[in-house]
Formats: sequence, structure tokens, C-alpha cells
Amino acid sequence: MSLSLDATQLDRYSRHIIMDEIGPEGQATLLDSRVLVIGAGGLGAPVIQYLAAAGVGTIGIVDDDTVERSNLQRQVIHADSDVGTPKVDSAEAFINNLNPDVSVDTYETRLSKANAADITAGYDLVVDASDNFPTRFLVNDVCRLARIPISHGAIYKFEGQVTTLVPEGPCYRCLFPEAPEPGTVPDCATTGVLGVLPGTVGCLQATEAVKLLLDKGEPLVGTMLSYDAMELAFERVPYQSRENCPVCGDDPIESIESIEYSGGCQVSGGVDSDRAASQ
Repeated sequence: MSLSLDATQLDRYSRHIIMDEIGPEGQATLLDSRVLVIGAGGLGAPVIQYLAAAGVGTIGIVDDDTVERSNLQRQVIHADSDVGTPKVDSAEAFINNLNPDVSVDTYETRLSKANAADITAGYDLVVDASDNFPTRFLVNDVCRLARIPISHGAIYKFEGQVTTLVPEGPCYRCLFPEAPEPGTVPDCATTGVLGVLPGTVGCLQATEAVKLLLDKGEPLVGTMLSYDAMELAFERVPYQSRENCPVCGDDPIESIESIEYSGGCQVSGGVDSDRAASQ
């Protein structure tokens, strides 16, 4: 890790550098960090924006979608002129315009069982800004096997959730043993979403990511932070590791080969078949 910040960087990150909790060493750590963001949509947009502004040196972006005009109400890194452009390309252009210190790795693909291990390899942290349960379970499982921490977020209409998953703590399957039946939890295209909501939740995810990279503060490990925008209220809901969790319990899986990321996303032979739903 190099502590040699040039004059432009000393100016750009001056509000970090003067903080005792960060300083030049912490900023150098951020510049040397590699973060992978799964999804460049509502949650991914503010995550990408603030991680790039903070000077995270390498940001990887996974998304197989193109920008649509209906995205612009909440996906703040994309513009009207980007409609029809792959989101990874639009996001990369936004980052390049915001902060030339940041290198961008783009993956114009959907994360899958076949590519997840290769894509996540080499990153210090993954931000799960996906919008579906199969991807969330896949990210959890692959990152737990590779011991990569995750900043997780989810949104629904006026509500959001944030938690942090680290190798030493409970995993996503401890919180939700399996996915709800397909179609039982509608997406934002069906129910709508408050445009500013993903900004709040995504900023919380970015905050957790920076804290983890700097090893500062108390991350949301074993805690789900729920946000109600209508009441402007937060609630902290604790959860624990499960001994019989098939991914992080007493007899964990060694690979994801036997897992089908569809339906309930169950681990074959798992002993816990309790159903859990998420907002």
C-alpha cells in the first residue's frame, strides 16, 4: 500500500484526510481497495456514486441490463442520453467523469452459478445491490465460500433493509433459510418504488462498505436495519448464526455445484426447510 498521495488527491480527499479515523493512511487503503457491485440499478447507483467519490480504487460492476427511461426516476448515475446503453457502460462513464483515480471493471452479464466464483475472485468486498432472491442467495453462498464480506440491501415500495455479512458472522441463509415462492414478492415494475428510497438504502450500504474497508466502527453484522420511509423510522432486528445452516453452520457446503438457484434456492440435503419471506 502506497501512502504517496499527489497534490490533486490531497485536495480531492481532504475532508477524509483531516479526520483522525481516516487520515492519509485510510485514504490510501481506500485507493488500494477493490469492491464489486452486483447491480447498477436503484441500489447500485448510489453505491457506485459514493464509493467512486470516496476513492475506492477499483470498482467492479455486474449488470446485464440496458438503461430504460423508467429507470431514471431513481437510478441517479444514468441520464436520459444513456437510454438504450448497457448499464455497465453508463456507470463506467459516470465514474470516469467523477473520479479519474478509480479503475472500473465491467461485467455485462447476469451473475450465475457458472461465473460467480470467477467474477468475485480478487475483490475485497461485494455489495449486493441485486433485485431478486436467486442472485442474493448465490452472492451469499459464493462469497461465504471465498470469505468475502458482503454489504446487502433490499427495497420494496417505501421500505428498505440493510445488513452486513462477514465470514465470521451469520450469513444470509441464517436470516432467510430459503427464498419465497417465485411471484409471491412483487418487484418494483409491478408495485412501484419511491424514487428516493434506494438512495437512502444504497447510501447505507456504501457506508457499511467503507467502514469494512477501513476496519472502523461497528458494522451491521447479525443485525438487519429496517427502514420505513413513510414513518421515517429505523428498526434494528438482531439475528444469529444457525448451527444447522447449510452454508455457515456446523456442517457447511464445500461448493455450490449441487445448489439450484431457482424456486426456494435450497441446498440439497439441508436439514432446515423453514420458509422465510422478505420485503
